[in-house]
Amino acid sequence: MKDLNEKIKSSIEKLENNKNTIYFLTQDTKGNAKASVRYIYQMAYTLNKNSFDVCILHEEENYTKVGSWLNEKYDELRHESIKSTSLTLSPEDIIVVPEIFGYVIEQLSNLPCEKIILCQSYDYVFETLKPGVTWSDLGFMKVITTSEKQKEYLSSVMKANAYSVVEPIISEIFDEKKNPSKPIISILTRDQRDTMKIIKTFYIKYPQFRWITFRDMRGLTESEFSDYLKDSFVSVWIDDISSFGTFPIESMSCRTPVIGKVPNMKPDWLTEENGIWTYESNNIVDIIYEYTQNWLEDNINEELYTKSLETAESFKGYKSFEEKVVNLFTSLNKNRCELFNNKLEEIKSE
Repeated sequence: MKDLNEKIKSSIEKLENNKNTIYFLTQDTKGNAKASVRYIYQMAYTLNKNSFDVCILHEEENYTKVGSWLNEKYDELRHESIKSTSLTLSPEDIIVVPEIFGYVIEQLSNLPCEKIILCQSYDYVFETLKPGVTWSDLGFMKVITTSEKQKEYLSSVMKANAYSVVEPIISEIFDEKKNPSKPIISILTRDQRDTMKIIKTFYIKYPQFRWITFRDMRGLTESEFSDYLKDSFVSVWIDDISSFGTFPIESMSCRTPVIGKVPNMKPDWLTEENGIWTYESNNIVDIIYEYTQNWLEDNINEELYTKSLETAESFKGYKSFEEKVVNLFTSLNKNRCELFNNKLEEIKSE
């Protein structure tokens, strides 16, 4: 009993001083840029900067860090493989698991630590969960998600969970272009087949514009991504299952207007004024043609640029992001600390 008391007191002390470890389970992108992974690293880096003990948790030992495409500062965070024999999770620790790791969620269900789902994509929630099984059934009672709209959907399905919203931010590297745009169209689609279909259809249907260059935005570093967006006179985006959409916001921030298909879950930031939107993907090629013609004739409404920049500006506030992340995990530690204190009182009364 004395040993148990000492362990609980040790846990309380760590929680009070934010010295418990917060683990972020992260997929290996093999050096490819991925917005969902960037979001995790931004959150982890922010906590580490504010004196929390943070660890990036990955599956395999030969994990590829993100410094090559994101920023070398993120490589300095502590990294550890989930298969490491030295890995130990204590009751006061927190593990944050993305929704795509359904099979891992089940394996972690009996851990005594705080377990949190990080849901950035509602479409992947049931990818590996067994039919009828909820997150709360597996001991994951809290969820962090990226938008109020996604929170609304998730809470209608996983009703027993408590939800927190932390919206993503875009890097300061996506600033307003200083040079004139070139005859280049940046394009990003979830399915690369859609990219090729749009390019080929455009060149066939409008052969007079074969001198216009399309640039597929896959496989770029964050710096290259920003430079290419600034070169472009317009960007094209199709992602039906997107729940937030960083690419169009990054485009807007670079003063590059967006032509896009409205996702199945319309983002909170999307308005009629901040882009050229359609609900039909087959309309995209014709919209690109019309926009290209207007751009060449210097006939683009200035309001499109203004509204785009206004939208992007609301996602550049690192201070706001930092405050939300720090407050969230401070609150989690405080609540956990209360549970341990209550347990200590129970033991004393017995």
